[in-house]
Amino acid sequence: MQEITQRAAVLGSPIEHSRSPILHNAGYHALGLSQWKYGRFECTGEQLAELVGGADDSYRGFSVTMPAKFAALEFATEVTSRAQAIGAANTLVRINGGWRADNTDVDGIKGALGELLGEQGLVDKHAVVIGGGGTARPAIWALVEAGVAQITVVNRSDRSAELAPLFDEKPTVLKFIGFDADIAAATARAAAVISTVPSAGIVGLEAAIAQAPVLDVIYDPWPTPLVLAARAAGFPAVGGHVMLAYQSFGQFEQFTGQPAPQSEMRAALEESLGMTPEM
Repeated sequence: MQEITQRAAVLGSPIEHSRSPILHNAGYHALGLSQWKYGRFECTGEQLAELVGGADDSYRGFSVTMPAKFAALEFATEVTSRAQAIGAANTLVRINGGWRADNTDVDGIKGALGELLGEQGLVDKHAVVIGGGGTARPAIWALVEAGVAQITVVNRSDRSAELAPLFDEKPTVLKFIGFDADIAAATARAAAVISTVPSAGIVGLEAAIAQAPVLDVIYDPWPTPLVLAARAAGFPAVGGHVMLAYQSFGQFEQFTGQPAPQSEMRAALEESLGMTPEM
């Protein structure tokens, strides 16, 4: 058996539920990278600097989940433009003299939207984002990059000021409405809806939200009530497992320098979730 010489891991708290080891280790296996191993560490934001800073040279990268994404950005010695604008990092890659922070959640959103919409695209169209928290930020970034004309954010508070860096003088218009507004009127004219909140946060609003193709970042348990509502209304819908897969592909490539074996990684993830192809 070949000795493990290269490592990566996912950091966060709680971390037991993370599917990242399944994705990355499946990729190593598919490419015959027997010298690679991917693990997990319980890690809060306060613990990140010590854990990553103390990692030996075998560790080439870390995937970072909440609550450590903000600490990952602050810890890094180099930061990509998208991670800087989003204000959080889900990826740390070892570089000469330190660590580079990136945010591949953007890749996850883009990949999931691609499967949701096919060739339709979003240029000059309207999109709705449910929620204004951490996952909403890469969603908004991806939509702006896709060329949408307007993004309506449904949230309890108006966060225009803190989200302004995501637009970076782009022509996309940002609008906020509350959960007490006519959500169905907003979603009915949208080309896509991205929900970034837990299912419990939108109980009773599923039908109003599901007036357009839906990306629900939640995937466990699957299918979610919002996905079921969208499909019942005749709209396509994809879950957060699709986003999770696509965000892992970029991490895999940054860690290993090898193209991610996407089909094998995706299949391993869906098998772990008990999903069948038609789901």
